[in-house]
Amino acid sequence: MDAASILEERREKWKTKEVLRRLYFKWYSLIGDWIRPGVVLELGGGSGNLKEYFPDAISSDILFTKWLDAVFDAQRIPVGKESVDSIVLFDVLHHLPEPALFFSEAERALKTGGRIVMMEPYVSCSSYFIYRFLHQEGLKRDGNPLRCGNVQEGKDPFQGNQAIPSLIFETHRELFLKRYPGLKIISEQKLDFLTYPLSGGFHHLNFCPLSFYGLLERLERLLSPLQSYLAFRMFIVIEKISLPETRLSLPT
Repeated sequence: MDAASILEERREKWKTKEVLRRLYFKWYSLIGDWIRPGVVLELGGGSGNLKEYFPDAISSDILFTKWLDAVFDAQRIPVGKESVDSIVLFDVLHHLPEPALFFSEAERALKTGGRIVMMEPYVSCSSYFIYRFLHQEGLKRDGNPLRCGNVQEGKDPFQGNQAIPSLIFETHRELFLKRYPGLKIISEQKLDFLTYPLSGGFHHLNFCPLSFYGLLERLERLLSPLQSYLAFRMFIVIEKISLPETRLSLPT
């Protein structure tokens, strides 16, 4: 199936799978709590669901679709310096061949105080088996996704490595902080232990009846102390901060 057909299929699934819409409403509400007012740029908009909740957002993707606003690569953002208030990515970072390029571009494009708001897969003891063996995108926990030189021309945009967010913000966290001193992680949450995996997402059968949704959500809240072991998702908010100017001392 080609990329356009996959996105069309997801749009149809979105219309018919209510438990999925409830999950996304929860996630989009969380995103809405953290985005800055002003120019909101969505990268990797895909099937266009975010536009239902944030109609003023500029939604883009590397693939052309009639329901999005722009077509470009998230690693080469065609906007002016300090022109964007918020950049939203939903299941996008782990598809990028070279995440370091994206973070450099985002730092350039964001205004001071602007934010990158991301929802991504999280690799926990509970999610590892599902992501490694049952998910179409696969998972590789070796390597350094912040290393340059990984760009692949003509790469399938649906290929990905679901370990990338965990590698960047856990395994190589210190490198990220050192390389991007102007980007400060201001919120990091590990989410979704039961309802999301049972829903089957866009591609698998739903094992979460709507009548169980509220019960499972309450159970997840009770299990929140075990989030690092059970979570399937990671929510990250990064803010661009103002760095002090470096002044040269003149010899006396």
